[in-house]
This record gives sequence, structure tokens and C-alpha cells, in this order.
Amino acid sequence: MTDQITASIATRANVYFDGKCVSHSLTLPDGTKKSVGVILPSKLTFNTGTPEVMELVAGACRVKLAGSSDWIDYAGGKSFSVPGQSSFDIDVSDALHYICHFG
Repeated sequence: MTDQITASIATRANVYFDGKCVSHSLTLPDGTKKSVGVILPSKLTFNTGTPEVMELVAGACRVKLAGSSDWIDYAGGKSFSVPGQSSFDIDVSDALHYICHFG
């Protein structure tokens, strides 16, 4: 018998920016929150409440964190961190599949 980890998954999608970003929320048994989603090609600004780590699964984008003038290129297999109570601009060139780790 194997150990099972049960996650709570919100079956209703979170739809932002007129459908340019769609995600589903997950809560793990220890209370850890994540979201899994896709951002279609677009230029968007996201605000953060808690610190976030954006783990990129596939696609390509460039990101500018609040307070920075530099854009940094990212692609699937990479990740970036955003402080809480902050924001970031994202310019998605190739549909971006991601996992967002909160906290």
C-alpha cells in the first residue's frame, strides 16, 4: 500500500484579464496553496498579496519586477520569485504554463 496525498482542487477556474490567464487553485493537506494555469500571449501586470514563486512548465516570457527597469527572459524549466505586497509585469510570447507557489 502506498501513502496517498490528497489535495483540494477548485474545479471552477480563476479567469483573469478577459481570459488571457486561466488557473485552478490547489490546497495541499498541510495547507500549502498553489495554482496551476496558463497565460496566453499578452502583456499583463499581476499584484501579489503573499510572496510567490512562479515555476514555468512550458512557454516563454519576459518579466519585470516592481521597482526594476530590467526585463528578464524566462522559459519552461525556469522560475522567478516575487515578494509579497508587490507586483510584476509579464510579457508572454509563447503560451506560458505555470505552477504558482504561494507563501
